[in-house]
Amino acid sequence: MLVVHAEFPIDPEKRDEAIDVIRELAEQSRTEDGVIDYQVATDIDDPNLFRFTERYEDEAAFGAHAETDHFGTFESALPDLLTGEPEVTRFDVDSASEVEL
Repeated sequence: MLVVHAEFPIDPEKRDEAIDVIRELAEQSRTEDGVIDYQVATDIDDPNLFRFTERYEDEAAFGAHAETDHFGTFESALPDLLTGEPEVTRFDVDSASEVEL
């Protein structure tokens, strides 16, 4: 499994526009083959910091995601929406299990 965690600092004046673009990206991404989970949330202390948590079955699914039209739309819109540098971290995971609380 491949996990991607990304943080995008969004310009407060462009937040509504960003939400529309991000919502479309998330909704479309969740329907892709090989996408296990695709979640976006805002930071509790900074509502203009959007955090993505993406889980893919494998490298091929991740690569296919980067080639979709909805990802291209997001990627094209992003420079105008940002107020800082995004941070993206990739994790290659051999195994995962649920934690009982």
